[in-house]
Amino acid sequence: MKQIGDLVNWFHGKEKVLVALSGGVDSALVAYAAQKALDKQAIAVTADYKTLSQEELESAKRVCQEIGIRHIVMEYSELDNPDFVKNDQNRCYHCRTELAEHLLELSKKEKINLITDGTNLDDLTEYRPGIAALKKNGVQSPLVESGFTKTDVRNVAKIIGLSIHDKPSNSCLASRIPWGNTVTAEKLERIEKSEIMVKQLFGVRQVRVRDFGNSASIEVDKNEINMLDDEKKMTILRRYMNELKFYDLKIDPNGYRPGKLNVITD
Repeated sequence: MKQIGDLVNWFHGKEKVLVALSGGVDSALVAYAAQKALDKQAIAVTADYKTLSQEELESAKRVCQEIGIRHIVMEYSELDNPDFVKNDQNRCYHCRTELAEHLLELSKKEKINLITDGTNLDDLTEYRPGIAALKKNGVQSPLVESGFTKTDVRNVAKIIGLSIHDKPSNSCLASRIPWGNTVTAEKLERIEKSEIMVKQLFGVRQVRVRDFGNSASIEVDKNEINMLDDEKKMTILRRYMNELKFYDLKIDPNGYRPGKLNVITD
């Protein structure tokens, strides 16, 4: 069974580190271990690149306060990157390549030679071109090198008392738009607003609103699908999403599954 010491030990002997922190439990655990090992020589950095939901950004800020690690928020817009906006199957590669460039720039400013992320062993089994982009740019993955799976991460995070130990996994808002469909600020905004409303109305913890133009597909955890069986609340949701120009609303009976939109549309 993995312990926090296994991860803290990875940082021993290192001088300074920059931890790319997204607001999820994986990178939070890495930041926790870095802070325990290196104290003030560990810095967490979150990229507010305009496709990160406000909820995730606030989560990143809270967990850094909880850990007691210095936190830097970098701001730039992925929507200025034409390779990202065209939304082909390499979108995540373009995203993470740009992220790496900003991290490298910051690391030079802070005189830090080591940059880490929250990639775990399970991530390596999925289609994640973004991981290759980070690795190509020298970003290291302590969880992978220390043998941590997602289950290990959650177990250890719970033991040490991280408040987000059971926080559902999330991804950038652009992942709700099928490959081949252009990413725009307007699409991202209505996706975020829709997901917030679904959570507020039905109390679900995990939701994805997939953008198919005039129609939207709502995915929640399989164990939470029955929570959507409230016609009165559903009427409110339909009216709200119609105002956002989602005129056809569907509930995915199969529930949420990562990577469901990894297809190119005509």
